[in-house]
Amino acid sequence: MKKHLFVLTLLLVSVSFSFAQSSTEQEIKQLSMNKWQWMADKDIAKLTPLFHPQAKFVHMSGTWTTARELEIIETGSIWYKKADVKDTAIEIVGNTAIVWNRITLTAEVRGSDVVTEFTVTEVYQKEGSAWKMLALTFSSVRDTHEIQK
Repeated sequence: MKKHLFVLTLLLVSVSFSFAQSSTEQEIKQLSMNKWQWMADKDIAKLTPLFHPQAKFVHMSGTWTTARELEIIETGSIWYKKADVKDTAIEIVGNTAIVWNRITLTAEVRGSDVVTEFTVTEVYQKEGSAWKMLALTFSSVRDTHEIQK
């Protein structure tokens, strides 16, 4: 009887942990999706508190700071028109969340529309009750690229 009670307790704790983790993963996934929309909308007011002041942004043409990324978005020198998210994987490690999105990005760069396949790696860290983005890295990939989960 004690063995059955122990197994049942272990199962309930495991299920509770899974739901809590899923809740955090869903929160991060929604935040990531919101970020793509805010970038498309050039909504600096919503992006500024999300991007950590010391974050780095890695693009095909260079790596820059939060201030530069916000300037690029605000001026439209890169206009992230639409990120079609095809697959997402999320891992939570303590107060850090890592998101991998496989996307087709439609962007306007130097006046021309460009459509590119990327796997984008996003790193977030929880500070108090808010998540802050520490890194955003675009990796150019083939359209057959898959995120291994």
